[in-house]
Amino acid sequence: MTYLEKLNPWCIVRLLPNMQNQIVARFRRRSDAEAHLQVLRRLIPGVSFTIIFNVALEQQDLTAVE
Repeated sequence: MTYLEKLNPWCIVRLLPNMQNQIVARFRRRSDAEAHLQVLRRLIPGVSFTIIFNVALEQQDLTAVE
């Protein structure tokens, strides 16, 4: 995940078949994502969209110390 993506954690996701999804847009604030989602639902009524909060977890080296 890039730094820019970390700054915009709210995502609009298009739900696809077979448990697939596609990030359509990213936002800094949930209210911005909700407003954009309303527009998408009016423009493309046959497609399923949802909002998620996408946080990237930093991977840490968890090796055991012997």
